[in-house]
Parts: sequence; structure tokens; C-alpha cells
Amino acid sequence: MTGATDVAILNGFGRTLGDSIIGLQALHAARTLGAIPGKPVLFRLPGLSPLIEAVYAAAADLAEVRELPWTDATPERPFTPAAAFARVIDIRDFAFDPAFRGAPMIDYFLRHLGVAPAGVPPALKRNAWLAPRVTLPPQPAAGHVLVCPRTANPMRDMPDAVHAHILDWLGTHTGAPVLTQAMLPPAGSLAELCGLVAAARLVVAADTAMVHLADAFRVPCLAFFTTHRPEWRVRDYPLCTPVHRPAPGLPPAIEFVRGPDDVAAAQAAWGPGLAWLDPVLAAAWRRSENP
Repeated sequence: MTGATDVAILNGFGRTLGDSIIGLQALHAARTLGAIPGKPVLFRLPGLSPLIEAVYAAAADLAEVRELPWTDATPERPFTPAAAFARVIDIRDFAFDPAFRGAPMIDYFLRHLGVAPAGVPPALKRNAWLAPRVTLPPQPAAGHVLVCPRTANPMRDMPDAVHAHILDWLGTHTGAPVLTQAMLPPAGSLAELCGLVAAARLVVAADTAMVHLADAFRVPCLAFFTTHRPEWRVRDYPLCTPVHRPAPGLPPAIEFVRGPDDVAAAQAAWGPGLAWLDPVLAAAWRRSENP
């Protein structure tokens, strides 16, 4: 045993904002429940965006971060420093693992960290680790609606017509300031992004990363899903209203675009008509009044 560094976690937890937020919550839960002793070492692939780097910097008390070279990116290659650790948790290439697809992401990470998901209290399946570790910048008067139409995957993006319809409905029916990430400059820091979410009255998103942030700051959220079932991402979020528009013809839980037909199929799932959006938006707005 090597004290604080007796556990190594390889590729923990991916390269996207959403995966990182959830993975770090799973680690927070595993440490709280005693399944991960001490302070583990997360071996991260290089070339992460400054925003993702900031997420792991915020979690510096949960784990030490070291670089995992690209040459060691897949499980097919032995992890040569393994002998220095009492336990190595290998989740390299987890996005290609069939067990990752079609399951709640928090449960997948918990299992790999040695925790049975059924025994984890609901509060530890929410993104409780983040808010206490981020100092929010001063905010103008709170109460805006934040619309997040773009995602890290073009299949999941909100079609332009849907985005325009949502902005029009919110502007007509709510009286609240409406901000859309499509027209805002990118956040300059993790604190700035979190502040934008934390000051919102309601988040409307196709981007699950923003949904995870909304849960972290206890902001009501309306979340749209086409390629994944909602319970795989937001099962544990009591303030989230999920809407599932399944895309016929696409494999369940598809993670990577195979070609333009995949994007077209996912976009078509929103439907040729948008009248269905009005009662959904109305219900989410009413819920934001009494979260």
C-alpha cells in the first residue's frame, strides 16, 4: 500500500464536461461510502480543453491528476506504472463498452469504483460535489431562462426551427429575460459558466452537460433527448423534466456519428410540426415557479 496514492483510475472520467461531472460525483460517492480510500490518482489523457481542466482542478481535493499518454489510451496496452498501486481501475475507452450504453452513467461509474448503485443514497447520485467547490462570480439579477441548443455531438443538437420556436414561446409567455448559448460568447471560465446556470430560473437544454450543471445548482430544467433514454442521464434529478423524442432507425444509445444519415435521423425525431412543444414549455415554466 502506498497511502494516498494506492488507487489509480485510468481515463477517469472521459473528455467531455458531462461525463466528467458525473464521474467525479461517482468518485465523491465512493469516497464518502469508503469504497475508495485516501486520495486516488486519476490518469487523464492529454489535450483537454481549459474548461475540462478547470473541472478537475475544482476537484483537486477528491483526486490527484496525472497525465495518461495517448499511447496508453486503450485497455489493449498494459499500464506500466500499475505496480506502484495497490489497485488499478481501468475505464479506458469506456464509451465503447457495451455496458456503458443503455445504463445510467452514474451507475456505470459507481460499479467500476466498487460501489453497488442500489446501496447509494439518492443524494449521492446527484451532482453534489460541484457547487461547494466553485466560487461564483457576482451575478446580475437572477431569474433568466437559459436555453442551450448545442451539444458536443451534432446528433443531439436542437434543430434551428426548434430553437427559434422555444425562444419565441419563452419571449411571448414568460416575461423573463431569455438567454441562449447560441448567441452568447463562450464562457471564459468554469465559474462563469456555473454562474450563468446558477442564476437561471429555468434551463432548457439539449446539452446534457448543462442539465448536469442545473442539477448541481438546483435549478429546474427541461431536457430533451433523442439518442438516449432520459433515465440513462437524469434519473436522479428531481428538478429535471425530461422529454424523450426517440429517433427511429438509430441504435439505442448511439455515441458516435457514423455519417450524415445519423444526424438527419436524430434531427427528424423532433418532428415536422412543433405544436407539441407548447404544452411542454408551459408545464416546465409552471414548475419553475414552484420548484
